[in-house]
Formats: sequence, C-alpha cells, structure tokens
Amino acid sequence: MIAVAVYDDNTSRLQSLEMLLNWSEGIRCCGTFPNADNIVSEVQDAGADLVLMDINMPGTNGIDAVKKLRAAGWDGKVLMQTVFDDDNNLFSSILAGADGYILKKSSPQQTVQAIFDCHEGGAAFTSSMAKKVLTAFQQLQPLKTNHDIMLSDREQEVLQLLVKGYSHKMIAAECFISIHTVNSHVKKIYQKLQVNSVSEAVSKAIKEGIV
Repeated sequence: MIAVAVYDDNTSRLQSLEMLLNWSEGIRCCGTFPNADNIVSEVQDAGADLVLMDINMPGTNGIDAVKKLRAAGWDGKVLMQTVFDDDNNLFSSILAGADGYILKKSSPQQTVQAIFDCHEGGAAFTSSMAKKVLTAFQQLQPLKTNHDIMLSDREQEVLQLLVKGYSHKMIAAECFISIHTVNSHVKKIYQKLQVNSVSEAVSKAIKEGIV
C-alpha cells in the first residue's frame, strides 16, 4: 500500500482526494492537511511514502514545503498539484525536488496513475507539462561534465532510461534485472550526482552532458 499524505487548503477537495485514494487499490490516505507549516513532522508522523502537494496555500506554499522536506532529508516522493499550467511553478517545483507535477483538472484516473508513476520512480507530468520540460532541456547548452562523476556502464544505462521517463519497473524489464537491483543503481546514481529525486537527476544529467 502506498501511504499518501495530502496537502490542500480547500476542505472539500481534501475530502474528495481522501475518498479517491482510499477507494483506489494499492493506495491509502495517511493524512490530510490544510497547510504545510509543520510538514516535516506531519509527514514523518504519518509514515507517508508520497506527498500530494497543492502549490498555492496560505503560510508555507507547496514549493517551500518541498524544500523543507528535502532539507530535512526526507526521501519520499512528492507530486505537485496546481490549477494553472504555469512555467515558473513547474520549474521551481522540479528544482525544489518534486518528482511530478499535474493539474488539478486531471481526471481521478490520471491522478491515481501519477501517484503510481511517482512511487515507482517515474517522473509524472501531464502531456503539456512534459512538453514544456523537454523543450526547456533542449534549449539548454550542456555544461562541462563533472569528471568526479564516475558512473558504471549499468548506472549510465539506468540514468539514460530515467531521462526517457521510464519507471523503475520499466527499467527492470528493459535491463532484465530485478526491481531491487534497479533501486540499488538509482540510489548510487543519486549519491554520485548529489541529488534527491528523479527530476533532479534528469536535470543534472542533461545540463552536464552526462547522458
């Protein structure tokens, strides 16, 4: 069961998301919160595997909340939700350490699928947002690769598949290895790149010309 903590300042939406998650096979809602001022202790106490995070909230906004979680060393997944298809929020969320970003108008099925994608190690984005990310990366001039980053051939292969948007399960099938082995490779990639999420790994890999 994927334990999901939900943050949203709209009470009715919180209730709707709680019902959706608890009705979805393989997912349970472990907590609902109207603000993110105490997010680190709340997420830890709730035992959350993934946080479904509203961006625009009073007090601590969603992007700053993600920064707090990452600064505290929490390594779970974060899926951002927002009303607007906004470039600044999208890229700020990625840089903060979010693992995915979807619109609130996404269907219940799309929301549930995005949760599974994030939990399995994929970078969950709606099609319009994925296009924005790819376009931005294509416009970046690759930086000189940090020669201290020494990836093994298998780690390089796994990283290339992460850049292509593969989930951990898809990588395991593609490389004919177990999920456990994929997780081990991804953990080593994170350590060598000094990142904490798929989105950060993909961004650094492209900007530094590692893949």
